[in-house]
Amino acid sequence: MDQKTVARVAHLARLEISQEQQETLVGQLSSIIGFVEQLSEVNTDNVKPLASVVDAALPLRKDEVTDGQKKEAILANSPEQNEDFFVVTKIVE
Repeated sequence: MDQKTVARVAHLARLEISQEQQETLVGQLSSIIGFVEQLSEVNTDNVKPLASVVDAALPLRKDEVTDGQKKEAILANSPEQNEDFFVVTKIVE
């Protein structure tokens, strides 16, 4: 990682970075890249992919069709209703 690369990345990210900050970032980004390279050396052949490190099942509810227990409140929004249904003006002949 050199100062030219840091300046290019800053430009692409639309960040304004002073020369002093660029010098500091060269060392910091080099350390980060070195750490990532170390991670690629770890043998993960027998490791299963995970979605989470915690082995927990999510609680599920029964998939039941309901009317939401608010039939009257929902029908109150309609200017006209017939029994349990909205009345809609016919628009197609």
